[in-house]
Amino acid sequence: MAVAEPVVFTNAMVFDGVAAELREASVLVQGDRIDGIDDAPIRAENAHTIDVHGRTLMPGLIDAHVHAYLADVNPLTAERLPMTFLAQRAGRMLEDVLRRGFTTVRDTGGGDYGLYLAIERGLLAGPRLVYCGKALSQTGGHGDMRHPHEDELCTCPGGYVGSKLAHVVDGVDAIRHAIREEFHRGAGFIKIMGSGGVASVGDRLDTAQYADEEIRAAVDETERHGSYLTAHIHPDAALRRAIELGVHCIEHGTMISDETARLAADRGTSIVPTLSVIKGLKEHGERLGFSSQSMAKLRVVEPVALEGVERMRRAGITMGFGTDLIGELERFQADEFAIRREVLPALEILRSATSVNARIIRRQDQIGRIAPGLLADLIVVDGNPLEDVSVFDEHGTRVPVVMKGGQIFKNEL
Repeated sequence: MAVAEPVVFTNAMVFDGVAAELREASVLVQGDRIDGIDDAPIRAENAHTIDVHGRTLMPGLIDAHVHAYLADVNPLTAERLPMTFLAQRAGRMLEDVLRRGFTTVRDTGGGDYGLYLAIERGLLAGPRLVYCGKALSQTGGHGDMRHPHEDELCTCPGGYVGSKLAHVVDGVDAIRHAIREEFHRGAGFIKIMGSGGVASVGDRLDTAQYADEEIRAAVDETERHGSYLTAHIHPDAALRRAIELGVHCIEHGTMISDETARLAADRGTSIVPTLSVIKGLKEHGERLGFSSQSMAKLRVVEPVALEGVERMRRAGITMGFGTDLIGELERFQADEFAIRREVLPALEILRSATSVNARIIRRQDQIGRIAPGLLADLIVVDGNPLEDVSVFDEHGTRVPVVMKGGQIFKNEL
C-alpha cells in the first residue's frame, strides 16, 4: 500500500542500526524520508498511524551478495535459460526478498539497468537494487561458464566472450574498457573474479586469477570513477594478494588465515562472507543438479567457513552480510542469521545486515540506520532481535511490516 500522508510508528522498541540497546520511541516518516524519532508520542497532521505494540522497529535489511538472474544451482543450466524467463523469475524472487524484510540488495553479477528500472518505476515490487552489471573473469576463470571440453562460446555486448553473469576479459586495456562499459550502463561498483570458485567447473578452487597488473588497473579504473572494486575470492593466498593490490572489498573470503585477516583489518578491506549458500548446497545441491566437480570443491570450503568468520571477527574486519543463494536455494535467505549466530553475537549480525552493509556498498548517507533525513526503509520484527536473531528464521513470517522509501509493501499488524 502506497501511503501519501505522513506515517507515525508508535509504541515501538527501536533498533537504529547501531546502538547496543533498544530504545522505546516513536518514528515519523514524511514522504520517502525519516523525519524524526522521539521518546515522546509524535503527532502529525493527517498522519497514518501504525501501532507497533512493543515489537521492534529497525532499518530494512541489506543483503550484499545476491544474483537475481542465477535461476539454477548449476550455472551451465541457468546459462541456457532465456532472458525473458530469467527476468520474470527475478521479479518473483525480488518480491519475496522484500517481503522477508530485505529492502536493499547488492547484485554481484548479472543484475542490470532493466531490472533496476522495473523496480524504480514500480513495475515490480522489489528491494533497492545496487548492481555491478557483469562481473569480470579471466579466460578459464570463475566467470567463464563454458565447459572446458566444449567449444561453444557465448558472446556478450562489446564482443566479449562470457555469460549472463560475467564478461571474460584478459589484459589491462580490455579490463579498463569493460569497466568503463559497465559504469556507462549504470553499475554502482565493479566485481572481478580473483580466484577459483565452487560453482564453476573449469577452474581449480585454489587458483589466484588475474595478474597483478590487471588487478591494479581494475582498482585504478574504479577509483577514478568514484567507486570501488570487489573480488570473488576463497583461498588465502589469493586473498592476501588482492588486499595488497588495493582491492576494496572481498566476497566470501572463506579460507582466510589469521595473518591475512589482520592485513585486511589494517588496510580497511571489507569482507562479505556468504555462509547460507554453503549450507544450502551441502544439504540440497546434489538433488538440485549441482555438479560432482562442484560438490567436491564445496567439501573443501564447508568445514572452514565458520572458522573464517571467527578469524575475521577477531581481527576486527568490517564484515558485511551476504547470502549468495542461487536457484531454488533463494528461499533459505534468512538462514544466514542462524548460521552466523553460532560464532557471532546478535548485535554484530544485525549491524552487518544494516549499518555496516550500508557503509560497504557506500550508501551510508541514505540507508542502514534509523535517523532523520535517511530514506524510510523500515521493518517491524515480532520479537527482540538483539536477544534472539531467530526472529528472521521463518522466512519473513515474523516480519509483519515492510516499508521502503516511505511506501508500505507489507502490513500484517
